[in-house]
Amino acid sequence: MNKEKTIYFPSIKNIKVAADTIKKVSAVTPLSPSERYSKQFGANILLKREDLQQVRSYKIRGAYNKISSLTIEESKNGVVCASAGNHAQGVALSCKLLKIKGTIYMPTPTPNQKIEQVKMFGEDFIEIKLVGDTYDDAYHASMLECKELNKTFIHPFDDEKVIEGQATIGLEILEQTKEPIDYVFIAVGGGGLAAGLSSVFKELSPSTKIIGVEPEGAPSMSVSIKNNKNTELQHIEKFVDGAAVKRVGDLTFPICKENLHAMITVPEGKVCQTILELYNKDAIVVEPAGALSISALYFYAEAIKGKNVVCVISGGNNDITRTAEIKERALLYANLKHYFIVKFPQRAGALREFVVDILGPTDDITHFEYTKKTNRENGAALVGIELKSANDLEPLITKMKQRNFFGDYLNDKPDLFRFLV
Repeated sequence: MNKEKTIYFPSIKNIKVAADTIKKVSAVTPLSPSERYSKQFGANILLKREDLQQVRSYKIRGAYNKISSLTIEESKNGVVCASAGNHAQGVALSCKLLKIKGTIYMPTPTPNQKIEQVKMFGEDFIEIKLVGDTYDDAYHASMLECKELNKTFIHPFDDEKVIEGQATIGLEILEQTKEPIDYVFIAVGGGGLAAGLSSVFKELSPSTKIIGVEPEGAPSMSVSIKNNKNTELQHIEKFVDGAAVKRVGDLTFPICKENLHAMITVPEGKVCQTILELYNKDAIVVEPAGALSISALYFYAEAIKGKNVVCVISGGNNDITRTAEIKERALLYANLKHYFIVKFPQRAGALREFVVDILGPTDDITHFEYTKKTNRENGAALVGIELKSANDLEPLITKMKQRNFFGDYLNDKPDLFRFLV
């Protein structure tokens, strides 16, 4: 007779122990009122600023709690992790503080800026190994080292001690506000943070609705909950890298399925708008995953009116080299950036006619590729145009067609468009 497997739920007792364990290394981050978002949504919006941790994300909580729980023998053997992001930094700092040797596997294409950050936090206590082209390559190499050298693998989310460490955010939120909290919006990648925080609220504030937020291109938790089983996605969009996983944790899935009030997916373009908005209007730097919780507010605008709402800003490790892509995606989502194949008559003055007679006074050419070829009536050019208003698109296309400049519109052709963005 098969016995039903017992589901692990983190206890408040263990989470309080974790809070005591990490208190010397993890900051009690501010729960800051956002006057701008509160006014915009007609609600009391509070931001839990995990981007202000020393490693600029909440990952230090789980990593330190896990590594500090190792036995003397396990500590001597050392630890291993696979990560090109915030988890690697949390593990690196934990290794230095606990004086435990760690090996961190990263994919070979990892930006040098991220490698240098991990080195800075870990110093002489960590070794970085660049392996393969993807996270999966690095992960398999890390597991091989664990097996061969009897080292402990520090999982980024699917581990009891990691979940309990992340859960301490929930305790802090409840200690930082006297008002009852109606909603908490939280980014979901592998589910460690969502599983931990939701367990705290289920026990101590059961009326609070916990909303998990995933990027539209990586809805692994949403799909798993819908299918009622942990489901691995075949393909994901990796732009929101801190929350883009093909498969959530076997420990975290049943907890999130039980505890979360709802899951929502947010388009990557909306995430980019939020990143730029926070930077330009609030001087807050967030990474894509850190913007997920605030982005979700736009889709819950009616439900949260007059409510007390917490958004967990999970991290602020945004690579400045991604700024152009972030702006591009934000403009595309706002329907302000458009790409065309334009058929230019191969005669003098054709370009001037396009600029003067077809483009509107506020339209801006941001991309132009054209090579003149002989013995052809028309030459095709790839043209990117930024508009001031989304309503200017249809008049622009109409004028292009009337004057026989229109070749094709590329924004709705993903197979071609992916080469541009």
